[in-house]
Amino acid sequence: MELIKRIQRVIRANLNSMMGSGSDPEKILEQAVMEMQTNLVQLRQAVAQAIATQKRTERQTAQAKSTVEEWYRRAQLALQANNEPLAREALTKRRVYQETHDALATQIKQQNSLIVKMKQDMRSLEFKILEVKTKKDIYIARARSAEASYRLQEMLSSSSTTSSLNAFERMEEKVLQLEAKSEAIAQLESDDLQQFTSSQSNNTIDGELAEMKVQLLSGANIIPHKGNNLNSSSVNT
Repeated sequence: MELIKRIQRVIRANLNSMMGSGSDPEKILEQAVMEMQTNLVQLRQAVAQAIATQKRTERQTAQAKSTVEEWYRRAQLALQANNEPLAREALTKRRVYQETHDALATQIKQQNSLIVKMKQDMRSLEFKILEVKTKKDIYIARARSAEASYRLQEMLSSSSTTSSLNAFERMEEKVLQLEAKSEAIAQLESDDLQQFTSSQSNNTIDGELAEMKVQLLSGANIIPHKGNNLNSSSVNT
């Protein structure tokens, strides 16, 4: 996990640097994911290289073991031939290859532990990248929403927008005033028409009353005719 922690420290330092420079949040998140993927590729290459080294060490160990067995067989043949000095020399060389074999065997154990840990780190980094990608999409959506809201608020608070809104409000007020004046004029015209009609009706009645008075004074009967016109005629009493 130390490798993962070191990678995270590097990424965090880069993020802090980008944040301090006022970079785009979306670009920062994309850059973080790209760096983690680059580190994952490097880690996979390191794992592959470690496995290749392990395979090579295993072949060297097998070869050393075979050489050890070969020098032991030679020592046996020398003893069978009653050649003890040659047998001793063969055993000496066998010991050298045995030490090499043991060192290689120890190295294989260490490499196995290292490879297991590197694979764990690689899987952990893969999980982190998947987690970051998921969060990245969420944070990008939130950042875009916040940016849109900020721009909207900035637009609404700008002088041009305020001036446009004020002009609209003034126009709305003028329209309301014109509508009110139109309604007032219509009401006045309606009142004048009613007064005119009432005046005509009163004039007709006044005329009829005057004519009736004249006829009464002359002793004539009043006979109404069509069209509300009254004509006098002489009736004998």
